Amino acid sequence: MSRLSYTYRGLIVPVLTPFSNNGSLNLDVIPKYATYLAKKGIKGILVNGTNGEGMSMSVAERKLVAETWIEAVKETKQHLMVQVGGAPLPDVIELAKHASGLRVDSILCLPELYFKPTTPKQLIEYLEIIGKAAPNTPLLYYHIPVMTNVNIHMGQFLESIGDKIPSFVGIKFTSANLEEGAQALRADNGKYTIFLGNNQLINAAYTLGIDSFILSSINVFPELVLDLLAVCKNGDMLKAKDMQEKLSSAVIAIMKHSNRVQAMKIAMALLTDIDVGLSRASSKSISSEIVETMIKDLTNSGYQPNIKYY
Repeated sequence: MSRLSYTYRGLIVPVLTPFSNNGSLNLDVIPKYATYLAKKGIKGILVNGTNGEGMSMSVAERKLVAETWIEAVKETKQHLMVQVGGAPLPDVIELAKHASGLRVDSILCLPELYFKPTTPKQLIEYLEIIGKAAPNTPLLYYHIPVMTNVNIHMGQFLESIGDKIPSFVGIKFTSANLEEGAQALRADNGKYTIFLGNNQLINAAYTLGIDSFILSSINVFPELVLDLLAVCKNGDMLKAKDMQEKLSSAVIAIMKHSNRVQAMKIAMALLTDIDVGLSRASSKSISSEIVETMIKDLTNSGYQPNIKYY
């Protein structure tokens, strides 16, 4: 089998999964969510990742979320990537087959999280299994060592793949190690797509040649991220530095709170018309003190939170 082509570049937003107050899925929010992002100019969607709380859902729930998004993007014409990892291997295989059957545009996969791979060879062997389950769908690896504690060097990993996984096309690189990221970008003569997953290093990564990003901040600040990327493309790195600092300060105001997904959901309710409810990992609503602090910090950063939400 020849290697699959993969041409998508630019921004992808790791969307938040909507839950009701009782913790059940609130799928009715998704079409509005997709339209909101499309109107802002965001052309790529990632579901069931870290921000999407994929690892907090059952296989059946993850399938429902993917099915609802595939219907939504039929209207908005957005690229749809589905994260299938973070579960027992039979479930990951099932999720990969399901996503491929939906004809999603790409699949993202975490490593095995219990019998963690420690060498490129072990990681390749795991991803080979996933690739065989969905041979006709481009496959990317999700590198997020701060969460998985899988610390395989991505440059070495990508250099080792060769033709072992015909569907393999790239990685989501969620790390601050841009030296490693640059090596991944150059691996095998630049064969692979590298999506940076770090909100605070967009301008620095762009100078190294990384032009594609999967960023949680796009949920709340799509215009700022798009403008920052446009300034980077135009080569005005001083202006890009200022815009990056503005984005970083806003992200810090949100992410400094303990449950980052919950905090991002709160920020989205404060700054947009999309309410995705609470994080499933949170057994109770976020404290009023945290909300008040976030409102104050966002206001000081130049935003106007919708305080009537709370």
